[in-house]
Amino acid sequence: MTDANRLRELTREFLAAHPPASTGRGDFLRARFDAGLAWVHYPEGLGGLGAPRSLQAVVDTELEAAGAPDNDPRRIGIGLGMAAPTVLGFGTDEQKRRFLRPLWTGEEVWCQLFSEPGAGSDLAALGTRAVRDEASGDWIVNGQKVWTSSAHSARWAILIARTDPEQPKHRGITYFVCDMTDPGVDVRPLRQITGEAEFNEVFLTDVRIPDAHRLGGVGEGWKVAQTTLMNERVSIGGMRIPREGGMIGPVARTWRERPELRTHDLHQRLLKLWVDAEVARLTGERLRQQLVAGQPGPEGSGMKLGFARLNQEISGLEVELLGEEGLLYDDWTMRRPELVDFTGREAGYRYLRSKGNSIEGGTSEVLLNIVAERVLGLPSEPRTDKDVAWKDLAR
Repeated sequence: MTDANRLRELTREFLAAHPPASTGRGDFLRARFDAGLAWVHYPEGLGGLGAPRSLQAVVDTELEAAGAPDNDPRRIGIGLGMAAPTVLGFGTDEQKRRFLRPLWTGEEVWCQLFSEPGAGSDLAALGTRAVRDEASGDWIVNGQKVWTSSAHSARWAILIARTDPEQPKHRGITYFVCDMTDPGVDVRPLRQITGEAEFNEVFLTDVRIPDAHRLGGVGEGWKVAQTTLMNERVSIGGMRIPREGGMIGPVARTWRERPELRTHDLHQRLLKLWVDAEVARLTGERLRQQLVAGQPGPEGSGMKLGFARLNQEISGLEVELLGEEGLLYDDWTMRRPELVDFTGREAGYRYLRSKGNSIEGGTSEVLLNIVAERVLGLPSEPRTDKDVAWKDLAR
């Protein structure tokens, strides 16, 4: 029996033992993780079976056909796409057992404490400090983070902080897991152009993090963070979507259903964007297949670049197609949503929210540099601060 057939059989046996119609959602998801059908390429006991990553589609197809519940990846995308691969790659056995199961089931939401007011595009210039308490071994963290999605609903955060200011800025950084319910963690909403506040700023005042919640070695945080960032860009730019999924779907439906809105110029622009969206979708499929054989690389930066540009162009065309209707906006009420719903709102929301796509997950300008240097092999830009101690740069 082939690996695919064996996995298909295991999934059907699991469904027989845990019928979706009569098993509670939480119980089903926990049992799925324990059966190794969450991430089949993860090790046994950690939600997987040590199987090839490509076989995940076999499991997902069987479960979807049976009407099984999912773990709502839109709500817990940071945990699934960024925290999990980092914990798997750098966590201790105890950390993996503690964090991965509730992360995957969605019982514990994660956020990302990376960007700072003075260190957004240049993340390595971060100033949040973590100082070791020699008596207890804990780390005392002080600083401010910004643009933190879902911080208001998160239990855990992946956090990078400077532990040695004597080192150059890319060194002397350490990576932690921060409990968002701990004293000293202050989450404040950042209201966006959409009227919502899915982003937050987070103030850390004498937050105590046990050394047991450190990921990787002391001073090796930049290396650990690269795993997070590469997976982040793949998860943003390489999401699996069907044909006419994502932003192109609503505008294509409007075009078919509202012939009175059509013009020759809009038709030509829509055709180009439809082709671009399909190319991006197929490129994302190819990128995911490449991931089967190894870790994500800088190609994810190219996908994320294309995702941002395409979303902004499509949403602009949709607003123009709808004319006066496209200028309407349904609700400016201050809300703190748990997820971003690009397709469940009106055209005005999509137009405004897509402006953030070229900032979140790495600005387009930074990603262009990554593609130029790491994909195309072009010379690096001169960096006069490369080997200068951070404390001297911060003066």
